[in-house]
Amino acid sequence: MLEVRQLSHSYGDRKVLDDVSFDVAAGRLTGFVGANGAGKTTAMRAILGLIRPDAGEVLVDGRPITPADRTGIGYMPEERGLYPKMRVREQIVYFGELHGVPKQVAARRADDLLERVDLHERANDKVEDLSLGNQQRAQICVALVHEPRILILDEPFSGLDPIAVEAVLEVLRERAAAGAPVLFSSHQLEVVEKLSDELVIISHGRIVAAGGRRELQEQHSRGLYRFGVDDPSALLVEPDVREAKRDADGVVVAIDASDDAAAEARAQQLLRAELDRGPVRGFARELVPLTTIFKEVR
Repeated sequence: MLEVRQLSHSYGDRKVLDDVSFDVAAGRLTGFVGANGAGKTTAMRAILGLIRPDAGEVLVDGRPITPADRTGIGYMPEERGLYPKMRVREQIVYFGELHGVPKQVAARRADDLLERVDLHERANDKVEDLSLGNQQRAQICVALVHEPRILILDEPFSGLDPIAVEAVLEVLRERAAAGAPVLFSSHQLEVVEKLSDELVIISHGRIVAAGGRRELQEQHSRGLYRFGVDDPSALLVEPDVREAKRDADGVVVAIDASDDAAAEARAQQLLRAELDRGPVRGFARELVPLTTIFKEVR
């Protein structure tokens, strides 16, 4: 478990972190989202010890983080951190050795990682000869080659095509399954929604939402239900029902209710009425996308 507790930090007169606290659980993928300048990168640098925050602390398994803990972190910065004249495989092996991995072991892991992210055919190319997307894949390999106990990735999907995103997602899921806490930031909210188990949303240096991704979606989706009906006209004249969205799969309605239990009971009542009127192709709780939550809390 990685714990961030009451971090505050300023650059001159500008406060970029204001009493920031959140957890990154072992074996969980935690998406860290916020607008440009919200404080994501500063928080990550504080965890890594690259800056000393004005206040607060970082804990690992309930104790203050140590330099030894930090050597076990796999970090991928948003800025490219590779040597442009060095060959890709050689560079991954080199960074593995810097983390104390024997050269033969690092070479074997480098080959495996390059295969996994579909960069094996460019293994002997110089980094400067790669596209930005392929440089991103190489940098991910560098972050993973020492099999880190904790992963911190700043915009790891930037510049990747959809196929490469899927390949990287699979590798990150495997590290989480091995027990590593994984914290990653991304502006690609659809990827965050697909990948993350937990969410931390930061705005103007403060945490405005944090928790399980599905739980947060459910909190912001109270009263939303999808009815797979061709003609929703009778449904939409109910006094406590309003249309939220309509598409080829039916209609999403918002039910005005005091709490989740009342909304569910009313939805079941409406479903029975629709079944009496005719066929219903589907019925389900509708969850708002992460983009909606982000707009509501920032």
